Amino acid sequence: MQDSCKPKTGETLPFGYNKRTNTVETSKADFPLADSGMYQLDITLKRGQNLAARDRGGTSDPYVKFKIGGKEVFRSKTIHKNLNPVWEEKTCILIDHPREPLYIKVFDYDFGFQDDFIGSAFMDLTSLELNRPTDITLSLKDPHYPDHDLGSILLSVLLAHKEGQKEVTMLMRKSWKRSSKFQPQSLRLSDMHRKSQLWRGIVSITLIEGCELKPMDANGLSDPYVKFRLGHQKYKSKIVPKTLNPQWREQFDFHLYEEHGGIIDITVWDKDAGKRDDFIGRCQVDLSVLSREQTHKLELQLEEGEGWLVLLVTLTASTAVSISDLSVNSLEDQKEREEILKRYSTMRMFHNMKDVGFLQVKVIRAEALMAADVTGKSDPFCVVELNNDRLLTHTVYKNLNPEWNKIFTFNIKDIHSVLEVTVYDEDRDRSADFLGKVAIPLLSIQNGEQKAYVLKNKQLTGPTKGVIYLEIDVIFNAVKASIRTLMPKEQKYIEEESRLSKQLLLRNFIRMKRCVMVLINAAYYVNSCFDWDSPQRSLAAFVLFLFVVWNFELYMIPLAFLLLLAWNYFLILSGKDNTQHDTVVEDMLEDEEEEDDRDDKVQHRHWGGICYLNDQVNACLSILGTDKDSERKGFMNKLYAIQEVCVSVQNVLDEVASFGERIKNTFNWTVPFLSWLAIVALCVFTVILYFIPLRYIVLVWGINKFTKKLRSPYAIDNNELLDFLSRVPSDVQVVHYQELKQDPSHSPNKRKRNNPG
Repeated sequence: MQDSCKPKTGETLPFGYNKRTNTVETSKADFPLADSGMYQLDITLKRGQNLAARDRGGTSDPYVKFKIGGKEVFRSKTIHKNLNPVWEEKTCILIDHPREPLYIKVFDYDFGFQDDFIGSAFMDLTSLELNRPTDITLSLKDPHYPDHDLGSILLSVLLAHKEGQKEVTMLMRKSWKRSSKFQPQSLRLSDMHRKSQLWRGIVSITLIEGCELKPMDANGLSDPYVKFRLGHQKYKSKIVPKTLNPQWREQFDFHLYEEHGGIIDITVWDKDAGKRDDFIGRCQVDLSVLSREQTHKLELQLEEGEGWLVLLVTLTASTAVSISDLSVNSLEDQKEREEILKRYSTMRMFHNMKDVGFLQVKVIRAEALMAADVTGKSDPFCVVELNNDRLLTHTVYKNLNPEWNKIFTFNIKDIHSVLEVTVYDEDRDRSADFLGKVAIPLLSIQNGEQKAYVLKNKQLTGPTKGVIYLEIDVIFNAVKASIRTLMPKEQKYIEEESRLSKQLLLRNFIRMKRCVMVLINAAYYVNSCFDWDSPQRSLAAFVLFLFVVWNFELYMIPLAFLLLLAWNYFLILSGKDNTQHDTVVEDMLEDEEEEDDRDDKVQHRHWGGICYLNDQVNACLSILGTDKDSERKGFMNKLYAIQEVCVSVQNVLDEVASFGERIKNTFNWTVPFLSWLAIVALCVFTVILYFIPLRYIVLVWGINKFTKKLRSPYAIDNNELLDFLSRVPSDVQVVHYQELKQDPSHSPNKRKRNNPG
């Protein structure tokens, strides 16, 4: 959600508040400038009073953001259609020092549009008395209209001094000491403890179905989808078209940071192309009332609507995800290492199938980063991501060669996941600037080897300036990893929505064409055998045809694939692999990279043209005296529909091309683990088809299909073959994951141009 009112340089000065239930006057001298301890700020967002109306109906859909040092540390839930909302939400924030004020911003939520700014206020934390709860009423102001009455926000605040070990309850980064030349680093997690758990547990949610939802379309049906939010974590389900009883059967996980559990906000929407989606209803799940290590079936009645949702919710203990200094290394401690190896040994292959392995990432340092600030320096910090697990280092200020020396540990749910390490430049008053990124498949990691990875641009298609030094270790159970390969792949919560791009559409078309040409060339080859263009080849094909047809058995089908895999493997071993490095996709990606900025400009001009054209249409309609609103909506709906069709075509081309490339890369041994797994599966199929009559195999398959819903009513449907292929990288992903060699002659100016951050 973007801020609709971004404070300018002169607007960051805080606004005063006019009322405090408990008046506290504490001097700033009470807080020493140098203190080795930490402060815990407990805030209860109680309610709002007489907030400004921002919607046409004379109401608002308010939510609140808390910011410290320019960084968002909390966002409340949205209260729909209410100018006196009651939140009663609690949050716990660890801060380095109370010298930075707490900035409160209130917005009106507008789905699909930019949220409207309602008002803001600030709270001077140095005026709070330690260890004493304080009720505060803050009057909201707008910098552009300081005389307007925009309502007020009621808070309860408790500031306490924390010494020694303190578990981090929020995944956040502080940005104090920015101006100090002698304080090059921001908050060090190890200043207060050597090792800390960043979240306390996992909430596993399975969205099963909806029942008797409210019809929102003219045909008496809806196109429903569901949004989930727990704190800052969000998930959006797929859209089920034209039904009031949708079946989703989607599974996902949230991280649990709060000790008491927290509340999951759930909203149901009806998808409408070209206009604002319709709100169907909402409900909540209070995790504090659910017992842990147990699956709960919940039937939730929708408020402000009709129908209900069916969910399965499971709360499990925290996995071993942590941040520590280099002095705390789990794998160097012999006892901890033996415990980790025992946990993922072959003897425990069927214990906790979701816990596939253990990943340790040492983020050591970076060199020769791009200068993102006007001073010729940067304030770099590093983000380490594994699927939906996201951890951050501290910031090293005014440095192009930062040293972080941090160790991150993750639990691996899928051995085919990709580790993403991104370097950003911290900016106090705006979003961080991109400096570089690397994507490393877990199966390509060489344990215990410190490597210098050349940073790439956002699209992972070419180099940018700088290298990052990492040392990575992966320990996993091969049996669990193989079984997990045949299950649905975890979806990332935060993914960029597909946008129409000329270069991307052309790239997908060329990839699709190459796949089709393989089939056409194969057909031409077979046809040439029939035409006896080459007598020797046709004679050999004729003899092979007679032999295979005369002796054909069903088990020969997987056996043929098995022989093809084995043939390619021996070609690779002997060094006679005649499959040349495919540079076509790389060339297309480079062209797309060069055109990226131009496409952005064209897109801006495109939308500017649409707006201009829309204004001209409105002018013409007003002259003609026609119904301006209905005609304008119809015209804009057609434009949106055309764009959606083009994006759909672009995505379909990508899916079809990726499917063909993944099949090719399986037989080319692009990922040896997956090719070996395919060999094992094909051997099993060959043996089964050889010894067991086909009728028995079909009988077992049919019984399993017919009784699956009876045995497991809430099981998520999946296709094992498609799930396997989803783990095989496409040609585009192969280029993304390819390590680049350092090129001293690479022009810094070109690198900067290639970096869209």
